[in-house]
Amino acid sequence: MVETGSPRAGTGAPVLVRPAARSGNAHTINPKEHEPIMESVNVAIIYYSATGTVHAMAHAAAEGAEKAGAQVRVRKVAETAPEQAIAANPAWGKHVEESADVVQVSHDDLEWADAVLFGTPTRFGNPSSQLRAFIDTTGPLWFAGKLADKVYSAFTASNTAHGGQESTILALSNTFYHWGGIIVPPGYTDPIQFQSGNPYGASHAGGAEAPNDVALQAVQYQARRVAETAAALKAGRANS
Repeated sequence: MVETGSPRAGTGAPVLVRPAARSGNAHTINPKEHEPIMESVNVAIIYYSATGTVHAMAHAAAEGAEKAGAQVRVRKVAETAPEQAIAANPAWGKHVEESADVVQVSHDDLEWADAVLFGTPTRFGNPSSQLRAFIDTTGPLWFAGKLADKVYSAFTASNTAHGGQESTILALSNTFYHWGGIIVPPGYTDPIQFQSGNPYGASHAGGAEAPNDVALQAVQYQARRVAETAAALKAGRANS
């Protein structure tokens, strides 16, 4: 089940050789792709999106995790930009209105989750200030050890093809290290990754353009991999 809405009545480069598809990982050819994982896990997808690109990726990630059998919460972080800045960009203002019913993230969502995927646009090679503002409030959870031993992963979008996507994901990984998290990237573990090309995390380059099918499939696969890894860890701990 996916929880999204408001509760009221979300040159020299080496040649890459594609490895043989692993059982349970191949996005396009594995007949067991939609079989649910054995151990039920909770997956939180926490994101910031200005004009809707990362929003679309977050919901694609939710679909991937849900197909793996996970319980999913999609949560947005609070908008902190000045109203005049939002009003100056029609696409930004439109998305704020259209996403008004997406539940805003709370610390409870992090505690609830066995795995968390963070989504953010790239801002000069870094995560958005809105997402960082939320992360900076998690000190009490970290101090209590409630963020450790969870699975973490991240995805992003930028205006340009070399707009700092990898550095943005790596910057989020710095936080996961401090939390004592288990970082699960997509790597090149599925054929879709040889189309998307980013082993750090799903990414889209295209400015205001909606994410293409490759980006959406890549983030779906990433979320599935995260859910499966979290399920394996949970099962292993239960049997230890």
